[in-house]
Amino acid sequence: MSSRPSLDTLRLDAAELGAFLVEAFPGRAPGEIAAIVALRPGFAQLQLAPSEKTLRPGGLISGPTQMGLVDVAAYAVVLAHIGIVPMAVTSGLNIQFLRGCPLVPLNADAALLHLGRRTAIIDVRLWHDDVARPVAQASVTYMLPAG
Repeated sequence: MSSRPSLDTLRLDAAELGAFLVEAFPGRAPGEIAAIVALRPGFAQLQLAPSEKTLRPGGLISGPTQMGLVDVAAYAVVLAHIGIVPMAVTSGLNIQFLRGCPLVPLNADAALLHLGRRTAIIDVRLWHDDVARPVAQASVTYMLPAG
């Protein structure tokens, strides 16, 4: 990172970011990595098309699957603003599961709340049929490598 990152400026577009995510998570089948639906300064929306492998007893999308989507969405919005910096790492993830989520496409809205030289804080909401009725809400902190 040659200059201070900004919440107002994207360094990657959706295609560049999507290509990096596929490369960064090798061994995943198509569809196992969430697709980027929207990307703008301070915000990214990703969508996961879950499979039977992502279910827990009761036919609901498992907590680990939801946490994985939260983490990828947070990583995506951070990288969109700082560029390809693979060693930006999760240092904290706190999630609240609000209701069960059936086997339907799951959306993650990631809002970048703070972007500093060493840390980023992201709010991520998961929802499926109604953005006003989230299935989970998370707060994620990323540590950014010195640049």
